[in-house]
Amino acid sequence: MSASAAIYGVSGEVLTPDEKAFLRDANPWGFILFGRNIDRPKQIVRLVNDLRDCVGWDAPVFLDQEGGRVQRLKAPTWRAASPAARFGELWDREPELALEAVRLNHRLLAQELRDLGIDCDCAPVVDLAIPGADAVIGDRAFHAEPGSVAEMARAALAGLKDQGVAGVIKHIPGHGRADADSHFALPVVREDHETLHNTDFAAFRGVADAAPMAMTAHVTFTAIDPENCATLSKDVIAQIIRGEMAFDGLLMSDDLSMKALDGTLRQRGERALSAGCDMLLHCNGERAEMVEVAHAAISLSGKALERAKAAEEARGTPAGLDVAATNDAMARCFAEAGLEAPAP
Repeated sequence: MSASAAIYGVSGEVLTPDEKAFLRDANPWGFILFGRNIDRPKQIVRLVNDLRDCVGWDAPVFLDQEGGRVQRLKAPTWRAASPAARFGELWDREPELALEAVRLNHRLLAQELRDLGIDCDCAPVVDLAIPGADAVIGDRAFHAEPGSVAEMARAALAGLKDQGVAGVIKHIPGHGRADADSHFALPVVREDHETLHNTDFAAFRGVADAAPMAMTAHVTFTAIDPENCATLSKDVIAQIIRGEMAFDGLLMSDDLSMKALDGTLRQRGERALSAGCDMLLHCNGERAEMVEVAHAAISLSGKALERAKAAEEARGTPAGLDVAATNDAMARCFAEAGLEAPAP
């Protein structure tokens, strides 16, 4: 029997007996780690191994390691990576140097993950930096111009892939101009379809063929579907994500426990799968919620199973990486453009 269409977080730095029993029974396709799961490298390696032992195979393990405000592996144990906007500043001076710096940065991020047994990064962010929008994206975005964002996102995915890590573009079809933080409320975007086609959607369209996975936005686009946010919208997923953007990789929901969504966790999961998501993401480690999601998470089959297999294969084998030399090369990219280099 194939794995269930779910990725779960867990509650702490070690698995409890109840968690082990649940995960063995639920048989999720993957796992995601957060700050509450992280202490020291050896502890993370043990936790990753224990998670995979629960399902009996080399299941994907995810972590959000973008750099800047969103990095679960933090200094001083790990590198304090720069936010995406720093690379956007470099792009405005020397685009080719920016692309090289993005690739090098994501090789370093991937190496840190792979050293711990983690093989999927919920990055890069492909949302646009939109003035006046809610600050939840902000400097997590590379740039305001969709072509620039797409080019840098492709470089980020290539850097991750070099070190055997599969990337997840987010938050498709675009969270950059949202008027609220979807962790706490449902954002609404009211721009017309033509505007979105040429801006937010264009950024994702420019990287869709290079991305093995994408994470949805809990954002309502009134021009496409005024009743449902993208995660729960058949119209957004079929017409925009699978149609206009031609994204054919694995589509996972953003975290089902976020307050942008209503209804029970089971209802949220069922609606997301019915709308066209391939995979359900649940992050907070609350077991009662996880049980509800498990009731919605059907076994992977058909096209969703094909996409999951392709995402598994996208993890690859890490190449050798000289960390010091890679840091130095990235610093030179900034220095050549007259910008202060990121801290190593």
